[in-house]
Amino acid sequence: MIKTPDGEACPACGSRQTRSLFRAHDRLYHTTDKSFLVVECLGCSLIRLSPWPTPDELKTYYPDSYWYSAEEATADRLEDLYRRFVLRDHVHFVRRALLECKETGPVLDVGCGGGLFSRMLGERGFQVMGLDFSSEAAGIAWHRNGVPVVCGTLSSAPLPASSCAGITMFHVLEHLYDPAAYLQAAHSLLRPNGRLVIQVPNAACWQFLLLGESWNGIDVPRHLVNFRAEDMDSLLELCGFEVLRHKYFSLRDNPAGLASSLAPSLDPMARRVRKVKETGNTRIWKDVLYLGLVLAALPFTILEAACRAGSTVMIEARKKR
Repeated sequence: MIKTPDGEACPACGSRQTRSLFRAHDRLYHTTDKSFLVVECLGCSLIRLSPWPTPDELKTYYPDSYWYSAEEATADRLEDLYRRFVLRDHVHFVRRALLECKETGPVLDVGCGGGLFSRMLGERGFQVMGLDFSSEAAGIAWHRNGVPVVCGTLSSAPLPASSCAGITMFHVLEHLYDPAAYLQAAHSLLRPNGRLVIQVPNAACWQFLLLGESWNGIDVPRHLVNFRAEDMDSLLELCGFEVLRHKYFSLRDNPAGLASSLAPSLDPMARRVRKVKETGNTRIWKDVLYLGLVLAALPFTILEAACRAGSTVMIEARKKR
């Protein structure tokens, strides 16, 4: 695997031959007015930003509460029940993998955010830990959800080799300059029959085909690489893993992702992050409209997932035997 911080060579095959797909901007969080070029590698068809932002530049494109909300610390019961409901299929997928592997040890959730997923897994009897870059997210995970969290990178996680029964990474790899390094670190940390579960946006989905640069899964400029399921399978195999299962539907992500693609100005988290000024009634109506879009998107997202073209792909893998 070739590490290419400058973004000029393909991080999968090393080819410098590309074709331009489109230019796009930050539709969701409005962190910059710049536009960014999205290209497809002519060697392996991997889709990526080109050139990649520098690490210092990339930091400025992440809002303070990206992928978690400080409001999680004070969420009311109705909102908490909704979050739990849409996370159930994530929990079920990981629980099945852990029960089948029959390994002991902690389950490490990489990019854990506020820790609700880890808490739900812990409520089902598993020992859980979290890892996240954000100290604020770690504080929410510790104090609200009772999940011990380490701030840092997976390669520097203070855990011994072969100590984890499972490692999860939901929407992490597409943000990394060197996703192979994280997979190799996970390989080292997993027990012999442990399970790795990852989820990424699926660039082979119908939503991307229909919406192009308006598809929420591209998330310019934060997603450096846009994987298809076959790209992830190849990367996992290269890093010493055997793929066991794919799942193309996420109740939390697929319908909401389509709703945010069609109406980014209604996305509740984006509005909070951008600190959009709105009255109480305006906020309620926007939330209702957004929920209506999510519900309307449900049949389409179920159909595309049934055809293995869902807007996300969740993968279970283990070490090669």
